[in-house]
Amino acid sequence: MKQFGGDVDYSVHGVSYASQRRTDPRIAALVHRAFGDAKSVLNVGAGAGSYEPTDRHVIAIEPSETMRAQRLPHLVPAIRAFAEDIPLDDQSVDASLASITIHQWSDTERGISELRRVTRGPIIILTFDGDALGNFWLADYAPEVIAAEGRRYPDISDLCAKLGGETSVDAVQISIDCVDGFTEAFYARPEKFLEDSVRRSQSAWTFVSENSQSASVTRLQKELESGKWDEKYGQWREAPFFAGSLRLIVSTNR
Repeated sequence: MKQFGGDVDYSVHGVSYASQRRTDPRIAALVHRAFGDAKSVLNVGAGAGSYEPTDRHVIAIEPSETMRAQRLPHLVPAIRAFAEDIPLDDQSVDASLASITIHQWSDTERGISELRRVTRGPIIILTFDGDALGNFWLADYAPEVIAAEGRRYPDISDLCAKLGGETSVDAVQISIDCVDGFTEAFYARPEKFLEDSVRRSQSAWTFVSENSQSASVTRLQKELESGKWDEKYGQWREAPFFAGSLRLIVSTNR
């Protein structure tokens, strides 16, 4: 099999994903609703199993051994394979899911083409809008991180064009107690970014130097201690939701 790979080495940076990047039930409800009456689901870039349904026949593929090893016992074992080369027959599954993974694909167009090839029904993609990442307050403390992350995500309109068919794009509200530890999940809990384990489970931090990362964390810590963060952004501590960059894309009737 040809070797494809993303831009992050998950054998190093994925060791805490199962504990830090858990399935948020409110986001999961939106994802699972999009499956409709699909009985078989392909999960591409399945990782540790976030947002993977348990009430349908699932085929999970994941290239990283580290990520496959973190899958919980109640989930099906994941096959070592890549989005760009899915080892399934044409039109062989009812639905496909790509959950917070397309920014890791080495060839987005080929990956989408493969999803279209193997999927009879809906293709569901959970991703982020790179153009909206700068609206998050973290951009004031870690601008290099936000800029690096924004460059990784495919343009939403271009992605929809590649998917074809009837395609919907919905902004997903992030709850104040979201348990999936991507950056915007901590909009109300800024102290979490001071924890190494939290940042290690957010791949964006791997694209800046250690000096830059340290400077960002130190800047945030000082403003938290002085009260400046709360002066500027304290309203977010009580906000029940944050309308950030998380997007749910569903393609049907291709």
